[in-house]
Amino acid sequence: MTRGQLRVFLGAAPGVGKTYAMLEEGRRLRDEGSDVVVALVETHGRAGTAAVAEGLETVPRAVLHHRGLELQEMDLPAVLARAPEYALVDELAHTNVPGLKHEKRWQDVQALLDAGINVLSTVNIQHIDSLNDVIEQITGTLQAETVPDAVLRGAEQVELVDLTPQSLRGRLADGVIYPAERVDAALSNYFRLGNLTALRELALLWLADEVDSALNRYREEHGISRKWEARERVVVALTGGPEGRTLLRRGARIAARSAGGKLLAVHVSGADGLRGPEPGELAAQRLLVEKLGGSFHQVVGNDVPHALVDFARSVNATQLVVGVSRRPRIAALLSGPGIGATVIRESGDIDVHMVSHSAAARTLVLPQFGSALSLRRRLLGFGFALVGGPLLTAGLVSARSAETITGDVLSYQLLVILVALVGGIWPALFAALLSGLTLDFFFIQPLYTVTVATPSHMLALGLYVVNAMLVSYVVDAAARRARTARRSASESELLASVAGSVLRGEDALGALVSRTREAFNVSAARMRSEGEDLYTDGDWPDSVSPGDPAFTRLPVGERCFLDLWGRELAASDRRLLAVITAQLEAALEHRELTETARGLGSLAEADKVRTALLAAVGHDLRRPLTAATAAVTGLRATDVTWSERDRNELLATAEESLASLSGLVTSLLDVSRLQAGVVGVSLEPLNVADAVLPALEELELGPAEVELEIPAAPRVVLADPVLLQRVLVNLLANAVRFSPEGTRCLLSVSEFAGRVEIRVIDSGPGVPEQRRGEIFVPFQRLGDIDNSTGLGLGLALAKGFTEGMGGTLETEDTPGGGLTMVLSLPVATRRVPAGGLPDQAAAG
Repeated sequence: MTRGQLRVFLGAAPGVGKTYAMLEEGRRLRDEGSDVVVALVETHGRAGTAAVAEGLETVPRAVLHHRGLELQEMDLPAVLARAPEYALVDELAHTNVPGLKHEKRWQDVQALLDAGINVLSTVNIQHIDSLNDVIEQITGTLQAETVPDAVLRGAEQVELVDLTPQSLRGRLADGVIYPAERVDAALSNYFRLGNLTALRELALLWLADEVDSALNRYREEHGISRKWEARERVVVALTGGPEGRTLLRRGARIAARSAGGKLLAVHVSGADGLRGPEPGELAAQRLLVEKLGGSFHQVVGNDVPHALVDFARSVNATQLVVGVSRRPRIAALLSGPGIGATVIRESGDIDVHMVSHSAAARTLVLPQFGSALSLRRRLLGFGFALVGGPLLTAGLVSARSAETITGDVLSYQLLVILVALVGGIWPALFAALLSGLTLDFFFIQPLYTVTVATPSHMLALGLYVVNAMLVSYVVDAAARRARTARRSASESELLASVAGSVLRGEDALGALVSRTREAFNVSAARMRSEGEDLYTDGDWPDSVSPGDPAFTRLPVGERCFLDLWGRELAASDRRLLAVITAQLEAALEHRELTETARGLGSLAEADKVRTALLAAVGHDLRRPLTAATAAVTGLRATDVTWSERDRNELLATAEESLASLSGLVTSLLDVSRLQAGVVGVSLEPLNVADAVLPALEELELGPAEVELEIPAAPRVVLADPVLLQRVLVNLLANAVRFSPEGTRCLLSVSEFAGRVEIRVIDSGPGVPEQRRGEIFVPFQRLGDIDNSTGLGLGLALAKGFTEGMGGTLETEDTPGGGLTMVLSLPVATRRVPAGGLPDQAAAG
C-alpha cells in the first residue's frame, strides 16, 4: 500500500486563516473529483470558517466522558473505515482525551497516512517542538502541546498562511477570532504587536530553512555535486597566518555585493593535530569573522586542498577565497604544486579567488633548518659523537679483516642513528661525515689515507654518507613531531581549562589571569591598566625591575598589560601567550562595555525625565501665568466696579493659577537638581494601589467615574512613587475627560512575562491610528484647551517619567471604541503581603 501524503498549513498565530485555507483546498479537491472528508475541524465559533466547511462530508466525532465532562474527538476508526482519498484534520498538535489509542493527534494522522489516506492539517509555529524554548521567551508561555520536527519535515508540503500583525490585531479587535469578552485580554497578552511580529519572523525563517534543507536533500538524492547559486556563499580559507585578515575582508566585500550573501571562514587542521597555526592569530581572525557577520568552521583533514573543496561543496559555496602561497619558490619547485593550485584544479564550477598579500613569497629563499631539541640535548649529541666515534673505531680496528667491512659500515650507521636520537639532526650530520672519513681512513684501501683506490668503494662511501644524513633527518623529524604533539596537548588542555572556567560562571578576566599563572608555573600574574591593577593573582614582590629575566610584560589591547613574574619564559611559551592575550582583550572589552552601559543607564533615565519635563513646562506655564495676571490686573482696575461674586471668582482664579505655578516651579527645581546630579529617579518596591489611590484622591474621582480591577495581592513594581502617581493622574484625567457621559473608565492591573501592566481604558472617541504618535509630542493635546481640566504635565511628560523608571507607555484600541493606555513596569522581587491591598481598591 502506498503511504499517504501529508500537507500542513502553517501559521504564526491563531486567527491567520489556516483552517479556512485548509477547507478551501478541500473544496477545490472535491470539485476536481477527489474523495474528501472532514475528519475534524474546529471552527471556534467563527462564522466564516463554518460557512466554508458547509457542503463537505464530515465524519461524526467520537464522544468521550472524562472527569464528568462530555468531550468530542476525531473518530479515527471511523475515518479509517471510510477510507477517503483526502482527510482534513485540524490542529495537528492537539492532545487527545485519555482513553483513545493515541496520546497526540499527530499520531492519529500518522495512522491515516500509513493507511494510504492523504491528510491536510494545520499547526501554529509555537507548537513546533524545537522552537518551544524560543516561543516561551517571546510570549512568556510554555506550550504543552507540541509536534516533533520530524513530522513536519516528513510532510510532502508545508504552506505558510501569512497575515501581517496589524491585520491580525484588526481582525481580533473586530471580533472575528475571539468573542468580545476575550478580545481585550488577548490584545494585551499573546496578541501584542511585538509578539506577533516575532512569531511571524520565526515562521518565515523556519520555512526558509526548511526550503534550504529540502534543496540540499534534493541535490544529495540526485547526486548533484555542482553548486546551485540560490544565494551567494563565500568560503574563505584560513591558515592561521597573518594574511587571514586580508582574505576575510576581501571575502566579506564579495559576499556583500549580492543580497543575502553569506560569509563562511574555514580552517583545516591536520588529522594528527601536529600542523598547527599561530593560535593567537587564528583566535583574532575568528573574532574578525564574527564582526564581519560570518561564521567560523574548523575541519580535520590531511589533504588540505581536498578538505577545502569538500567543505565548500557541502555548504553549496559559490566562491572560494584562497591566499597566494607563503612558501618560498624553491620549496614550491621541490614539493610540487601548492594548495592554491590544487584547489583551482579540483574546484570545478566554484569560482576561486587567489588573493595576493604582503606575506606572499616573491624571492628564492633557502629552506631553514631548526632543531626540535634543546641546546643541552644537541651538545650531548655532539659529545656522544666525539666520544662514541673513537671508541667504536678502536674496537673495529682491533678486529679488522677484509670480510668485516660490511659489519663496519653497519656499526657506524648505528652510531649515526644513536647520535640522531640523542642530539637531533646537526650532531647526526656531524657523526655521518666523521664516520665516513673514519671508514675511508681506517678500513678502505689504501689504509691511513683519505684516498680511495677502487671507484666502487668511493661510491659506497658516498651512499653511506647520504644514507646517514637521511636517517638523521628522519629521526629528528620524528622527535620534532613528538614534541609538537606534546605541546599541542598542553595548549589544548590550557585553553579548555580557561573556557571551562568562564562557562562555569567565573569572572572571565579573573579566570584567564589565574589559569595563565597556573599553566606557565609562574609565581604571580596581574592585569594592569594605566598603573592600576585590574586583577592580581599570586604574591608579587615589593619591587620588580623591568630588566629582570623572571619578569615578562605583554601588551593587551592599547592600554593594558599582562605581567608575569617567577621565571623566564621560552619562545614557545610566548606563542601560547598570544592566545591568552587575545582572549584577555576580548574579556576586557566586554567588561568595559558592561560598566559603560551600567553607568549610562542612570544618566539616560535622568535625561529622559528632564527632557520630558522641560518640553512640557513651557506649555503648562503660559496658561496659569496669563490667568493669574488677568485676574490681578482686573482687581486693580479703578474704572470697573466688581460685584462681590465677580471679585471672589477673580480671586479664586488667581489662587488656582498661582497654585499651579507653584507646582511648576517645584518641577523646575527638580530639573535643576537633576542637572546637578543631586536628584534622580528613585526606584523602590511599590504596591500599585499605593500610587493608584492617591491619584484618584487628587482628581477627586470615585466609583461613579472609575472602575478598578486590581488583584487582592498584586505583585509589587519597581517604580518611583511620586513619578508613578503623576503618570497615573495624567492618564486617568485624560480617560475621564474623553469618556462619554454616564460611562466609567476602567483601570486594571495584570501581570505578564515578568512585568506588571496598568491599563487605563476609556470608551470615548479614541485616537486615529495615524495620529497615535502625536499624543506623546509636547503641545499636542488633541483639543484639550479648556481651563477646567487642570494643567497636568502632558502625555509627553508621562511617557518620559515612565521610561525614566524603566517602563513603557503605549496605546491600544479599546474593543468597541475608545483608547487604552498601557503602562508596563518591571516586577519587584517580593509580593505584597496578603491583605496588603486596601479594601476599597480591591473592591473597585
